[in-house]
Amino acid sequence: MIKLGIIGTNWITQRFIDAVKLSQKYELTTVYSRHEETARQFAVKNGASETFTNLDSFFSKGKFDTVYIASPNSLHFEQAEMAIQHGKNLIVEKPAFSTQKQMAKIQKMLAENPQVLYFEAARNIHTENFHAIEKKLGQLQVVQGAEFTYSKYSSRYDLVLQGQEPNVFSLKYAGGALQDLGVYTVYDAVALFGMPEETAYFPQLIRTGVDGKGTAILRYPEYNVTLNFSKISNSHMTSEIYGLKDLIEIDDAGEINAVIYIDDDNNKQVIGNTIDENPMLPEVEDFARVIDDPKNSQNKKDYDYWLQLSVYVNKLIYNLRQAAHISFVGEKK
Repeated sequence: MIKLGIIGTNWITQRFIDAVKLSQKYELTTVYSRHEETARQFAVKNGASETFTNLDSFFSKGKFDTVYIASPNSLHFEQAEMAIQHGKNLIVEKPAFSTQKQMAKIQKMLAENPQVLYFEAARNIHTENFHAIEKKLGQLQVVQGAEFTYSKYSSRYDLVLQGQEPNVFSLKYAGGALQDLGVYTVYDAVALFGMPEETAYFPQLIRTGVDGKGTAILRYPEYNVTLNFSKISNSHMTSEIYGLKDLIEIDDAGEINAVIYIDDDNNKQVIGNTIDENPMLPEVEDFARVIDDPKNSQNKKDYDYWLQLSVYVNKLIYNLRQAAHISFVGEKK
């Protein structure tokens, strides 16, 4: 049983813990929050045995071997460093890190501490539906690009309209649409098509200075891939991967709850329609599989692939952000 500690007690952490319980492969032992009452309430609700409000004590005294980091984006890097220094496996909520320099430092630390495993919690690429897309993509005779859309209005934007600055819309906390929903579309593109040769990003900036929505264009040798994402508007547009006359249709690039193949004659075949009990369950089970048996050849292959994907995604997001002249507060390039 993997002993789990958590940093962050928000809704996504609760969903992660619910997935952990379903997997029956982890035991939540330790909760960190800046506020003692918040930590205590989360621990009582989820059966954790200890709480901390000091990070040093959390890492040095906590009875866990793997930590899930779901703090504001700008805090991920420092907390990941501490985890590696204390020999803890780490699962970092996406986007794991904000700059290539941070990613390179983590890679160096992982190389120096080979017993520590690192995962970025990009749940969409671990689902059966995504694997169905990968398989069908490999069967297309011609590929002519794709459009991935993931747009969901954030209730936190109501606060922005009221003059406030919640973390997800703050340059101080490395917020914005690209850093949030955009990560899913970037993972889709990189996992399915690799790294592009050229990129461009056209953001719609909001009052706080972050991108509330945006469109990114990724240029590959023979086609383009377009990414559309927003936290300040909704969209019901499907995502599509284009063959010659055929295509793969996806309900949206983040949830991937329905995948349909449409052939040359407009016949439709459902190739993915399994809605998981919890959308984070597949990644939770994948991470547990590797943590429990890291030397297994398939597990090692998967782990190396996920790590390389994380590096590529970090690089691509950073390049898109720099091209759009979006810099975070205190950012060191």
